[in-house]
Amino acid sequence: MNHFRLSFRMLYRDWRAGELNVLVLALVIAISGLTTVGFFADRVEMGLARESNQLLGADLLVISSQPLPEHYANEASRLGLTVSSMIKFPSMISNGDNNLLTEIKAVTDGYPLRGRVLLASRSSQALTAQPEIQKATGIPQPGTIWVDEKVMTRLDLKGSDVVDVGAMQLTVTELVVREPDHSVGFINMGPRAMMNAADLPETDLIQQGSRISYNLLVAGEVASVQQFRDWAKPQLTKAQRIEGIRDARPEIKAALERAEKFLNLAALASVVLAAVAIALAVRRFTQRHLDGCAVMRSLGASQQQLLYLYLYYFIALGVIASSVGCLIGFAAQEILTHWLTDIVETALPWPNGLPALHGLLVGLVLLLGFAVPPVLNLRSAPALRVLRRDIGLSNAHSIAGYLLGLAALSLLFIWKAQDLKLGLYIVGGFTSAIAIFGGLGWLLIKMLSNLRHQAGGAWRYGLASIRRRAVSSVLQAVALGLGLMALLVLTLIQDDLINDWHASLPPDAPNHFLVNIQADQLQPLEEFFQQYAIEHPPLFPMVRGRLVKINGKNVSPENYAGDPHAERHVRREFNLSWANRLALDNQIVQGTWWNADTNEAIMSIEEGIAKTIRVKLGDELTYDIAGSHFSAKITSVRKVDWDSFRVNFFVVVPPGLLDNFPASYITSFYVPPTEIAMIHHLVREFPNILVVDVAVVINQVQQMIQQVSQAIEFVFLFTVLAGFAVLYAAIAATQDERIYEAAIFRTLGAKREQLSRAWAAEFAILGGLSGLFASAGASMLGYVIGQHVLHLNYTFNPWIWLVGTFTGMIGVLVAGLLGTRSALSSPPLLTLRKIG
Repeated sequence: MNHFRLSFRMLYRDWRAGELNVLVLALVIAISGLTTVGFFADRVEMGLARESNQLLGADLLVISSQPLPEHYANEASRLGLTVSSMIKFPSMISNGDNNLLTEIKAVTDGYPLRGRVLLASRSSQALTAQPEIQKATGIPQPGTIWVDEKVMTRLDLKGSDVVDVGAMQLTVTELVVREPDHSVGFINMGPRAMMNAADLPETDLIQQGSRISYNLLVAGEVASVQQFRDWAKPQLTKAQRIEGIRDARPEIKAALERAEKFLNLAALASVVLAAVAIALAVRRFTQRHLDGCAVMRSLGASQQQLLYLYLYYFIALGVIASSVGCLIGFAAQEILTHWLTDIVETALPWPNGLPALHGLLVGLVLLLGFAVPPVLNLRSAPALRVLRRDIGLSNAHSIAGYLLGLAALSLLFIWKAQDLKLGLYIVGGFTSAIAIFGGLGWLLIKMLSNLRHQAGGAWRYGLASIRRRAVSSVLQAVALGLGLMALLVLTLIQDDLINDWHASLPPDAPNHFLVNIQADQLQPLEEFFQQYAIEHPPLFPMVRGRLVKINGKNVSPENYAGDPHAERHVRREFNLSWANRLALDNQIVQGTWWNADTNEAIMSIEEGIAKTIRVKLGDELTYDIAGSHFSAKITSVRKVDWDSFRVNFFVVVPPGLLDNFPASYITSFYVPPTEIAMIHHLVREFPNILVVDVAVVINQVQQMIQQVSQAIEFVFLFTVLAGFAVLYAAIAATQDERIYEAAIFRTLGAKREQLSRAWAAEFAILGGLSGLFASAGASMLGYVIGQHVLHLNYTFNPWIWLVGTFTGMIGVLVAGLLGTRSALSSPPLLTLRKIG
């Protein structure tokens, strides 16, 4: 017997006869939904990463304190990447008797590779006016310089003024409103200027010992950028490092990682829905092919031959249906992308082929995982069933087989989650839900069926029908409950995720920092704020010190060789502060906070820096502060919300310990756009205070969060739509039994309307049970994932119980009635002849 050939003939016959409609529809819709989410999520992730890279001005930076060798740029060009270079250094800019220390950036053609430089048009460069913004079309011409508002204000410049930069005079031609990389690094937030790199030699500013940062900017396709990064890492010297957006901006990293985890969660919801539909559709397939297997057994087919036949059958079906689903998914995401172009506001790059490969693998694994149990049963179809239709199948292989299906589904969860912790939580949550839903479903169905004598009309028949098919009803309630639970978990986490993001950056988040405030300026500064009716912000003391010892042993960058992040922290000075109370956006994760009256030499350290420099509770750190040493023991480790844009410190000590060291003060506050003139007056009245404007940074982060939120909402919306379509296919998979049932009742005189109302009652009860189960499971699983995986402030929502139950009832009712229309329209006589 040629198993391949016969399998394809059986597949073709069943397709033409319409036997595979429900199963193929379930698989195609499931894989379409999965690949649509996969393709679109892949494009959104790459698009958001590229969008966030505008905060760097490139996809990747190679940074060095010495001129970079040519082989870095050569290798990037060989890989098809676009390159540009930038040299940054601090220098004085002079206009007559006015001098200002400025961060100067010398750039080459092509800068920036990501994002745009925004300029104030020449007609609106008056600082008192709301500037009209225009995009720069290049870089400063040789002999010219572009400056920001701080330089323009403090040097009292006007358009076309000439300034001295080193040994060269440059003409001011543009006022820079925004630069893509303005936000990267706190030191870059002071006065800034941009010049052409061709003018740099003439300035004579590049001397031995100058503090200079050489930057190579790289941009291009994601795979090529990663390939360049992998190549460059082993080439780096101690003076060089690589930075991507995640390295430079921790709050961007957190937002992107949360978005990626949620998009993976949305894809997992599609996997759940696929499993629900396929499990129910395969169950129907088994019932419809039982007679055919019995005939083949009576003609001499062995169990092994039947096993091979149906194994090849399902492999071919899985490949064909999954391929169709992948094609539909690709087309759907392309339509979705064009539809959302103006809304998402992010250029979405072309997707790679991984989602299609994932779709094929998921389709095959799901189909085979849930098809193997019926195949094991079908091969045991008794030949006697040809004569006696009351002989059914043994369920000996069912439990072991469905455990195999659940194991396959669990592996898919962990794989698609791309996060072991998230995958294990979901596997544990859904496995527990199956057991709990099954047990509770059986008990509730038994309890409800006892009420059928008190119910009237359609409800009595609906309860009786559920009791008559108790096992089938429990399976449907559990399956539908799992599908709805996946959607509700997404709903809960989506709301908490977006709310948490927006709460972290409210509209009045601090957008200006004041640095280098002296003790004798505290009172005048308070009076200045009162003059402009601005609530006086809290002032935080700050002492700068460099880490020199850990537990009495000297510390140097060589102790952290191979960890550029740690090396930089050891080389530079830390900002230390003191406080009696724990800041609102700080949380103790280890140890305890001190009492207000303590005079012990103790400290609290931020958890990230503690991991970086490898210290723990009980360790003693020694800092060099203005030539004197200060030591204290770590008694607590804090988690700091760096997203808040409030003042925070790596190290905090009790008041009094740093009184003998020189200190300045720092604060942050919100300035409405209409009151920006106040900042100019503050600069003139307190010339030593450095004003750091982070409004542009906050706007960029808020815009990115808004884009992430919109992308999440639309990915979630499509998952919901795919979920309802798959649930419809799952309900339609039980239509055979209802066709026979309808034929008998209509023969006995029942009307279509009566049957429709009775089935509506049955579907409403099943939907209510599944919605109740889903609400309970979603509340618990949503809490676990929100708290322990996405690290969100989970909010319990009691309305989810009402919404879940009502949605389950209405959703299953509508899907059930739509899926059983053919059962009511089939002629009873024709149906009974088929049974006959």
